[in-house]
Amino acid sequence: MIADMNKFDLEERLIRFAAMIIRLADALPNTPIGNHMKGQIVRSGTSPALNYGEAQSAESKNDFIHKMSVCLKELRETFVAIKIIKYSGLVKNLNMLQDCYNENNELISIFVKSIETAKKNKNK
Repeated sequence: MIADMNKFDLEERLIRFAAMIIRLADALPNTPIGNHMKGQIVRSGTSPALNYGEAQSAESKNDFIHKMSVCLKELRETFVAIKIIKYSGLVKNLNMLQDCYNENNELISIFVKSIETAKKNKNK
């Protein structure tokens, strides 16, 4: 499980989270609603890993904070999508859904704290 990984290897966690989201999307039904949610969750759920890569090459502290904020925004969007999938009963594998939910929640917490720290350090 991802939570057992070194919590400081954020890029690897985000990549593994993106893979979890892809597997979740693959489990969605091939219906108009399932396909809509599939596209939505794949876009928002894979975006944080890609944007985090960009944040590592930020041109300034403000650019870093902005890119990290984009990651957080996408993680929050994914979190809502997971809840919609859960409440609508689109996925039968509740363990997979709960794993995605838990990891998403942990990543949101990490990004909130990281952005707060970056903002404090910006003024130093």
